Amino acid sequence: MLDVMIDILTALGVVVAIGLFMGILLAVVSHFFGMEESQKLKQIRECLPGINCGACGFKGCDDYAAALAEGNTKPNLCVPGAEDTATALGTLLGVEVEAPKDVVAFVHCNGNCTATSKKAEYDGISTCRAASMLYGGPDACRFGCLGFGDCAAACPTEAICVRDGIAHVDTTRCIGCGVCTGVCPKNIISMVPQETKTVVMCNNKDKGADARKVCKNACIGCKKCEKTCPHGAIQVINHLAVIDYEKCTGCGACVAGCPTGCLKSVSFPDFAEKEA
Repeated sequence: MLDVMIDILTALGVVVAIGLFMGILLAVVSHFFGMEESQKLKQIRECLPGINCGACGFKGCDDYAAALAEGNTKPNLCVPGAEDTATALGTLLGVEVEAPKDVVAFVHCNGNCTATSKKAEYDGISTCRAASMLYGGPDACRFGCLGFGDCAAACPTEAICVRDGIAHVDTTRCIGCGVCTGVCPKNIISMVPQETKTVVMCNNKDKGADARKVCKNACIGCKKCEKTCPHGAIQVINHLAVIDYEKCTGCGACVAGCPTGCLKSVSFPDFAEKEA
């Protein structure tokens, strides 16, 4: 009987010892690997600008950093950080990275207070989203900027203001995050390449006569720009001029030939110049 008890206790002791050893081993491994993962996550987070704009598709920089640490996403999704951030992340993670192109926000509307008018008086919640839900908004042009400043309120760098009835972007402050494009109910804001030389200051897709009735600065779809462009960089689609930025050289031929002035030559500052 005593021998049986000794055998049982011996077996129990061995099991306990093995369990204790494995527990200590797992704790040590978890500690060191956890430190390594935590350090990696910290280094990734330090590469990101901390703006939390969400342009990368994640809720903020912390979520993006966590996804990068786990290898679940690409390291070139930070638009505000542009090439510098992409390069730093690529070096840290040991992968080749194609840097995102520099982009800026642009408001495709020139329907200011002197060019267009109101079809009704609006007395409601002072947001573009709310106003647009009531018969498309109070403005005569159903495609134009409503001017309540949803984009300005959403911009993380205060790069947008409403002036003369329409939104304007200060491109020296724009970081290209794209948040403004998501809150505009009229979809008149788009992200254009930083090297853009020509833009369309209109979003009206009605036929020429109808567009001109509601805004003196509207594109009338006459196709003069399309015929004038020597590089085939402009097409009139749904009665509205559309620029292919890959082909546009900024020669200005379309701008000179536009009868309503809805085409405009622009020069956006480089991001490096913004920080200087």
